[in-house]
Amino acid sequence: MGKIANRYLEVLPFAIREEGFHSDRSSVSESIFALANEYMGVRGTFEEGVSSLDSLRGSYFNGIYDYALEPTPIHYKGIVQRTHFMVNAMDWLKVTLIIDQEQIDLGKKAPHNFVRNLDLKSGLLTREFSYTLDNGKEVKLCFSRFLSMNHAHRGYQKISIRANQDAEVSLTFHLDSNVLMWKSDCYFTDQDHFDANKISGLGVKTLTTEGRVYSVMEIDSPYEYEFVHTNREVKRLYHFHLKGNEQAVFTRYVVNNIAKQGEKTFGELKKEAIQELEQAVNEGYDLALTDNSLFWSRVFDQRDIEIFGDEVNQQGIRYTIFQLTQTYHGVDPSDNIGAKGLTGEAYSGHAFWDSETYCLPFYLFNEPEAARNLLLFRYHTLKQAKARAKDLDCEGACYPIATLNGEEGCNLWQHASTQFQPSTGVAYGIFHYVNVTKDIDFIFDYGMEMLLEITKFLLTRGQWNSRHTHFGFYGVMGPDEFQLMVNHNTYTNYMAKATFDYTLNLLNEFRTQEKIIKLCKRLEINEELITRIKEASAKMLILFDSTTNLFEQHLGFYDLPHIDPDSIPVTDFPLYSHWSYDRIYRNDLIKQPDVLMFMFLYSSRFSLVEKKANYDFYEPKTIHESSLSPSVHSIFASEIGYKQAALDFFGFATRMDLDDYNRNTNEGLHVTSIAASWMNIVYGFAGLRSDGEHLALNPHLPTYWQGYKFHLLYRNKRLVITINSAGVTIDSLDDKKVTIVIYGQNYEVGKHFVLPLQYEEE
Repeated sequence: MGKIANRYLEVLPFAIREEGFHSDRSSVSESIFALANEYMGVRGTFEEGVSSLDSLRGSYFNGIYDYALEPTPIHYKGIVQRTHFMVNAMDWLKVTLIIDQEQIDLGKKAPHNFVRNLDLKSGLLTREFSYTLDNGKEVKLCFSRFLSMNHAHRGYQKISIRANQDAEVSLTFHLDSNVLMWKSDCYFTDQDHFDANKISGLGVKTLTTEGRVYSVMEIDSPYEYEFVHTNREVKRLYHFHLKGNEQAVFTRYVVNNIAKQGEKTFGELKKEAIQELEQAVNEGYDLALTDNSLFWSRVFDQRDIEIFGDEVNQQGIRYTIFQLTQTYHGVDPSDNIGAKGLTGEAYSGHAFWDSETYCLPFYLFNEPEAARNLLLFRYHTLKQAKARAKDLDCEGACYPIATLNGEEGCNLWQHASTQFQPSTGVAYGIFHYVNVTKDIDFIFDYGMEMLLEITKFLLTRGQWNSRHTHFGFYGVMGPDEFQLMVNHNTYTNYMAKATFDYTLNLLNEFRTQEKIIKLCKRLEINEELITRIKEASAKMLILFDSTTNLFEQHLGFYDLPHIDPDSIPVTDFPLYSHWSYDRIYRNDLIKQPDVLMFMFLYSSRFSLVEKKANYDFYEPKTIHESSLSPSVHSIFASEIGYKQAALDFFGFATRMDLDDYNRNTNEGLHVTSIAASWMNIVYGFAGLRSDGEHLALNPHLPTYWQGYKFHLLYRNKRLVITINSAGVTIDSLDDKKVTIVIYGQNYEVGKHFVLPLQYEEE
């Protein structure tokens, strides 16, 4: 794959630690040491700022976004003319530190004894270093921060300063909304500010939406301060004399209160924020940190994956679990998961089809309510999806390829107008969620309406051929984004057929239910429409050859000019940056799994022979230009029996960002991709399959591992599954039995179940 680790962090079981100051990794570290709690997120930037180094100060709130200041001058119907994006918002960690008239700036002068540590057991990020002033005095500084996981509006910061001789110190705490988005534009206007009763605050509003942020702070300090307000910023300035070898400690308590759509006035936001801040101050920093530690203790008690004999990937998978939980845990059904989470501005904070296909399984088997809320985001944006379908001259609902608010946020027509993975992905997500949880009420209350609208869209976007002998999709782009405007992309056709069939089955099963009867009447679902859906499904063109067991990726794929990926110079990667745009589309190179993707999602429908044939054919053509690609290939390799290939693909999945394999971690974490690293272990090495009637396992023990253990919450039963040389052990806290298919055989698994390991190494 040509991807090489760039490791500079210590390998520890429950921490991410940087020993020594790596100035060349500054922006990468800002992403790796990012903190979030779904409500808000901050990059791991230096509180005191840094010059002369690549840096992106980032503070983001889930659902606070804006539109481009100027629309794109495009006048074709269906092409987005004004994009929207998550905005860089209130910087509530910023400080300015001047000691003996010298500003502390690690971009100008390197520190010594630098240590930065992220404790995965508490979410506490600390940074300590010593700094030699121009006058020769030595200063020791310590910065700590964390975000509350149980009180999502709250953030905490502690700063300690010690000098070996008397010094004059000026320390300024900021609430600053002047941070530039993409280092170019600010998207806020100043609306309100105050300083009273030891509390300072600032309220700002986005330029073109009604997004509002009100931040308040109180600082625990023995020193007096001066309050200053400038445009979009408030400051508290402390000037004091620090005696030699004495320590000055400042603790900042912050509450950030937001209104995504202007649903609250600034007065209401301010009042709520002050009340919560007073509570946070009364409880104190230490109690809040203890509360956070208890949260993370519960998370790892219930979600941890233990790998015995592989310390490097042990750290990687725990970091994955930590970041996935930080990014989203289902507290608000109006939230989704951006491709970079709340860690950077690449992909504009947009959610893609990754949410339902790559991210949902982690929540489905760890916190089903969060999985449910993830799908509810799509229900609450159904109106926008229906409007998008009309933009494309279709009926029903077309979910956008990239979005924050339910509207299409991508102005590249070749993606936004031809890729329908989000719509079929939502349908699959509903199927997957209900299949695992048996939450039938979700179908009645939300799922059926989404499925019917998606089905209507697919029915009107798909077309019959001129002889009316088969149905399919013309002029589309599948998951493999190296193939543009193709006909009968098999992923698109197959997923559409699966959507049709699932919707028809549910209609047949629940047609006498009052809620479904009323829904069908409201949506004008009649027998004529149902007949059309049945015919389209029955005649859907699926390009499968029973003699070779191959699915052709799209009509004409076999005739494309062939390029051997190994013949491409490594300096040409990534291709988007080094090849002309049209050149990428004129060959059989594959960006990421396409045929293999639908075979993974509906794994139980395909034989091992079919999986092997398609893997053998398509993997050599795949260059894994997408970070979503290697994990799926590792899962296939595990099932087929290509154990070394499975390990090779897995080798960088858990550490994609920790070791900066793609050399772009500086842009933000690959949050939706690291969700695939969880699947890589659970669906890959453990062989979990969840699309059939019963949960299935087909575990094996990877080479070099002594064993591994993971947790699943399945049908309200928490399972602990251990795989080692002694066999497969499944433990639970109760005697209630559940049916699990293991190595192809049905077993009633109770409190303690043991089975010999049957899947041997090559």
